[in-house]
Amino acid sequence: TLRRDLEALRLLVLRPVAGDRGTGVAHVRNRLLGYRDEENLPRASAAVQDVFRGIGETGRSVLGLRLALDGPQDESDDTPSTARSREELDAEDVAIARTEEDEEDTHDRTGWKRPTTRTAVQVSVGSALAIIGGEFLSSQRWYWAVLTCWVVFLNTASTGEILVKGYRRLLGTVLGVVAGALLASLVGSHTWTAFALVLLFIFAMFFTAPLSYALMSFFVTAMLGLLYTLLHTYSTGVLVLRIEETALGATCGVIAAALVLPVNTDRRTDELLATVLKRLGEVTGAAVDQLSGGPAIELLDKARDLDTALDDLRSSTQPLTHPITPLRARRETVRYLVALLETCAYHARSLAATAELLPYSKTVAADPRLKGAGRRIAHNIDVLVARVEDDDTEGVAETGPSLASMLETDRPGLPRHDRVTDRVLRHLQRLDEGVIGLARPLGVRVSTPANTASRGPAA
Repeated sequence: TLRRDLEALRLLVLRPVAGDRGTGVAHVRNRLLGYRDEENLPRASAAVQDVFRGIGETGRSVLGLRLALDGPQDESDDTPSTARSREELDAEDVAIARTEEDEEDTHDRTGWKRPTTRTAVQVSVGSALAIIGGEFLSSQRWYWAVLTCWVVFLNTASTGEILVKGYRRLLGTVLGVVAGALLASLVGSHTWTAFALVLLFIFAMFFTAPLSYALMSFFVTAMLGLLYTLLHTYSTGVLVLRIEETALGATCGVIAAALVLPVNTDRRTDELLATVLKRLGEVTGAAVDQLSGGPAIELLDKARDLDTALDDLRSSTQPLTHPITPLRARRETVRYLVALLETCAYHARSLAATAELLPYSKTVAADPRLKGAGRRIAHNIDVLVARVEDDDTEGVAETGPSLASMLETDRPGLPRHDRVTDRVLRHLQRLDEGVIGLARPLGVRVSTPANTASRGPAA
């Protein structure tokens, strides 16, 4: 059954819009969306049932994409599950439409602590070193070293990030020189061929810029080699000089970043990690509060802040996760932490999306018992934040029975909880497990109901 429905989901995604007419497609769509209701799940292990739930949620996403791209559709064949999915999508549209972007004040740092001031001083010192050193290498091409010094500071915030970016530029330049020399010898006097390759490399340069800085540097340097061929000024010595000037500029940038108002990579990463944990706690707490019957607030803005903080952390950890880093164990720990945070952020966003439906949906209702289930997660996140901000803090993360068991009722005949609460509990349970997973590599003690404790390895 699972294999059949996965194949049906694939066909539903790939089927052209014009082929959606008829009851056959509607029947398949209704069957897949039915897996969003617990009573429609087949008898299987918990893991397999989770896959069926995922099929239902993916089917809902496909329905939402079709509605967004193609507009209203025929609803005559809708089952109650499909109608509920349409209602949730409409409610999300209303919630998104009423949100307004609020700019966060980022000017809380002054003086030398302000990032722009620090970067300006570092770039000035690095540029001065690049000019002096570049003049010794070449009085005509010294600006290559200065340009390299400038670009390694763009979109970087720590010494480690500058080092990685300088390494990537140098690697791309070296490979580009080799490719440029090889192409120049092959092209020779074929002007139009060289011109076509120059245009191709310009396209590749801008196309690969968001993907890989090393690739962009490669195409820039290879393009210069062909351009010199077109201008009849090609010289192997010029390309070798570009390598030397690039290496000099990257070195000057790293020296300036390391000696002038340096920002340690570990300190920068810890600051961003604490920010991500705080944003995670804010999103989770606000979503649980709203799902418990609290007042409606702008959850989408909080979710965006969480995504932004996570992107910043992912970027800042690149020096620690780079293949050339000698600290292999630390690299694996950082990757593990980032992966866990991404998982936690996914479940927090899902909670926020469900909570946003409350004011507009007739099928999603608040459950006051959820507030108690979220207290343990909030406490554990606070302990993690305190630990990251102060290594001497001795907070203890709490574990215990599953969050679902906390909502069990002793009254016979009373339903345990509705299907919406089931979905919320799954996200809360995964979030609880993810936060406990973060505690161990951060060195936070974890207590169990039996008052036993264990301490994980330091990050």
